[in-house]
Amino acid sequence: MSIDYTEICENTKLARENALFGSYDTSLVYYQGVIQQIQKLLVTVKDASKKNRWQQVRSEINIEYEQVKDIQKTLASFKSDSSRSAYSHNDYGSPFDDYSRHEEPTRDPDVWPPPTPVENRPSPNIRGGVQRPAPKRNEPSNRYRSKPSSSNTPDDRRGRYGGGSRPSDRGRDNRGKDKKKEEGDEKKFDPSGHDKDLVENLERDIVQKNPNVHWDDIADLVEAKKLLQEAVVLPLIIPDFFKGIRRPWKGVCMIGPPGTGKTMLAKGVATECGTTFFNCSAASLTSKYRGESEKLVRLLFEMARFYAPSTIFIDEIDSICSKRGSGSEHEASRRVKSELLIQMDGVAGVCGGEDSSKIVMVLAATNFPWDLDEALRRRLEKRIYIPLPTVEGRVELLKINLKEVPLAPDVNLMEVAKVLEGYSGADITNVCRDAAMMSFRRRIKGLTPDEIKRIPKEELNMPTSMEDFLEAKKKVNKSVSQDDLKKYEEWMKEFGSV
Repeated sequence: MSIDYTEICENTKLARENALFGSYDTSLVYYQGVIQQIQKLLVTVKDASKKNRWQQVRSEINIEYEQVKDIQKTLASFKSDSSRSAYSHNDYGSPFDDYSRHEEPTRDPDVWPPPTPVENRPSPNIRGGVQRPAPKRNEPSNRYRSKPSSSNTPDDRRGRYGGGSRPSDRGRDNRGKDKKKEEGDEKKFDPSGHDKDLVENLERDIVQKNPNVHWDDIADLVEAKKLLQEAVVLPLIIPDFFKGIRRPWKGVCMIGPPGTGKTMLAKGVATECGTTFFNCSAASLTSKYRGESEKLVRLLFEMARFYAPSTIFIDEIDSICSKRGSGSEHEASRRVKSELLIQMDGVAGVCGGEDSSKIVMVLAATNFPWDLDEALRRRLEKRIYIPLPTVEGRVELLKINLKEVPLAPDVNLMEVAKVLEGYSGADITNVCRDAAMMSFRRRIKGLTPDEIKRIPKEELNMPTSMEDFLEAKKKVNKSVSQDDLKKYEEWMKEFGSV
C-alpha cells in the first residue's frame, strides 16, 4: 500500500487554512484525515529514525486538531450562553469593555465570524508564522486585542482560563473576591495565572475539607499515633516551641504491609489537626499531555500553601517516585519525580518559617519502601513502620467492626483475636463480615426469593456465634506472609526513622 506524501501535505494545508478562516467543521474533517493517513504510513515505515520523525509530525498535527476542537467548543458555549454575555456587558466593566460596546468593528464574515458581539477574540495562529488576513479599516488597533499564541502546549491551548484574561475579567474577579471577603465566605483558591481546568480537577478530586476519621476510629498503632502527633499535631498547637532545630518534619512516610491502616492514619491526622486534606494518587497527578503532570504537581503544592495548614497525602508513593536511572524509565516520569522533589524542598522552607498557619505536611504511604528513590527517602525525614495489629489491637478491631452486630453469649473476642494472629486489619474486617453473614445464610438456605421476602426481620438478624467466627476464619486467609514481614523489618533496620 503506497502513501501519497503530497496528499498528506495538501490536506494539512487545507486543514490549517480552514481553521484560519473560521471553518472549524471542515478543518476538523481534514485534520482527522491527515492523522489517519499518517497512522497508515507508520505501519509501512521500517526505518526507526524516519518512523520517529513521522510520529513527531503526527503528535504536532494532533495538538493542532485538539486546539481547533477546543475553539469550536468554546464558540458553541458562547452562542448558547446569552445570559453570560449580558453579564459581561453590564457588570464591572472597564474602558476596554466600553470600547467594544460602543465601537464594535465591522468584520468580513469570510475572515472571522465572531461568536457573539461581546468577545473580540482572534483565531489562534495555528499555521505558526503565517499571519491572519489583514483587518478591515474599522477594526480596532492591536493594543486593544490580545495577540494569538503560536504555542502548541496544552497550557497555552487553554490559556484563556488563566493569565490571558481580558482586563474587564480581571476587574470582575477582584471585585468578586472583595465581596466574598466582606461576606466572610470561605477562602477560595484563585485560578488566575493557572489552567482553570487543572485547578477544578484538583479541587474536585483531591481536596477533602473534613475526612472525619478520629484516633478512636483507629485500633492499636499507639506508637504510630504518638509519632504522628509529635510530627504534625503538636507544631500546630504550640508553634512557638517548634522553631529552629525543633522545626516540624517536612515529610513522614508510613511503611508496612497492605491493610494495616496507613490511609486511615493519614485521614486521622488531617481530622485531629483540622487541616485541609489533599488525598493524592498516581492517577490524580498524571496527564496525557506533555508537561502537564509537572504542572499538576506544582499546582498541588501551591494550593496546599494557599489552604495551609494542610496535609498532602500521597498514597502508594512508590508508583510515582520510584528509583531514577533505570533503563525502562520514561522521560516524563523522571520530570514528574524531579518536580515532586523540588516542591518538597519548597515545603521545607514553609515549615521552617515563623507562621504556624502556613505549615504544609507531606504524608506518604507505601507497601514497597525498597523501590523509593534515594532523594525522596531523604526528604521523608520520618519513616514509620505500621505493623500488623497486636492481640490487643485485634480485640479493638473486632469491637469496632462488630459494634452493630448481635453476638451470641459464647463469643469470646480475646479467643477470636488469638486465632487471627498474623491477620492484617483489612483481613480481620473481612472475617467479621463473613461471620456476620453466617446466620443469615443458614436461615435462607433452600428458600425461594418470595419466601425470603416474607421472613420477619427479627429472624434475619440472628446473633453471631463462636462457631461462625471459626468457620469464617477458614474461608478468609491472611494476606501477608512471614517473608514479607522479614523484608519490612530488614528495611526498617537500615533506613527506618522512628
